[in-house]
Amino acid sequence: MYNSLVQVFALAALWCAVQLPLAACRPQQQPTVVSTPPDTTRPAPSPPSSTVREVRGVWLTVAGSTVFDSRDNIAQAMRLLRDNGFNVVFPVVWTRGYTLWRSRTMEREFGLPIGAQFGSRDVLAETIQEARANGLAVIPWFEYGFSSFNAGLGAPPGLILQRRPEWRAIGRDGQVVIKNGFYWMNALDTNVQNFLTTLIMEVVENYDIDGIQGDDRLPALPTEAGYDAATSAQYARETGMMPPADFKEQRWVQWRADKLTDYLRRLRARVKARKNILISMSPSPYPFGLNEYLQDAPAWINRGLADMMSIQLYRRDLPSYETLVRQMLSQVDAPKHWRLSPGILGRADQYIISPTLYQQKVTFNRQQGIPGEVIFFHEALTPNNAELARALRQSVYRQNAVFPKDSLLRP
Repeated sequence: MYNSLVQVFALAALWCAVQLPLAACRPQQQPTVVSTPPDTTRPAPSPPSSTVREVRGVWLTVAGSTVFDSRDNIAQAMRLLRDNGFNVVFPVVWTRGYTLWRSRTMEREFGLPIGAQFGSRDVLAETIQEARANGLAVIPWFEYGFSSFNAGLGAPPGLILQRRPEWRAIGRDGQVVIKNGFYWMNALDTNVQNFLTTLIMEVVENYDIDGIQGDDRLPALPTEAGYDAATSAQYARETGMMPPADFKEQRWVQWRADKLTDYLRRLRARVKARKNILISMSPSPYPFGLNEYLQDAPAWINRGLADMMSIQLYRRDLPSYETLVRQMLSQVDAPKHWRLSPGILGRADQYIISPTLYQQKVTFNRQQGIPGEVIFFHEALTPNNAELARALRQSVYRQNAVFPKDSLLRP
């Protein structure tokens, strides 16, 4: 794929040299219009296509980022992405137990219509407006999913579980499940599922968006959870056994994972009945995601529950990344491979991916027939005068790309 792109640019340069000698020819720009009489002796040559169809996405976060601090910051971020070949953004809208839109549900249930730091702003609306002005697709990202709080953010267990203690995910010790510092709601509880679905549908019904995205917490639940009375009783009714003490016993793991897959099926149906937009998922790699968070990602994509999938292949060297890509492809039916756009780790704490490594990962994706990727996260692109963004624009993202929404929406 990469070699074919190089050939396209070479043809574009040759066409420009013959047809437009007075114009400066750059592949990413439209040719300068020259007022000369048409040559009617032969058909005019068709200019080469200026675009390809790829997913070039960026996650926009609250943590470690100032993008959402002001409308001007949002506008600046969207211009940077537009100018450097990106075409879709995944702005976080549900994180830390609050929303980035003015949620009627959150106001009614918890008196918190939007994150307190945003005042009267509607951050999602601002993001959509600025993204549209720059030709970018928008897929809101429900980052926290069935988690409601992180222990590093204040007094646990956070507002939601303080007000709704019956929503807690329960471990075999009878206590709320905390994993990697995150406090979890019970994703197997109908009331919790309805709460999250209601939040998602507020966004679907009220905003001009191209899709919604879940991740490694949506749908998800730590394998340590599921020992509440209602879930235990349901498991006993359906299997004739009580939940085992070993929370990673395979039958118990798969039973709970199947319940989350069924939730995704119902969520998809609810969204699609209201608006034909993309269902995008960004789970952990399988089987890690299954064994740790009850995420049966291959089932989601193979059964058509996800229109696109950005599995988080967060490795910091090329061989490890290539191994995960090959593993992912082996788990997904071949006709679905084009729906994959892996998540690439761009920044974490002090780590920032090098332009060379990112280019190598993109090139490997195309060699494997994978038409896209999503970078975590925006702040990987901006250091050193936007070094990474500019390097991508000059290499693997030199040619403009159309976000393939219409293709992804087809069964």
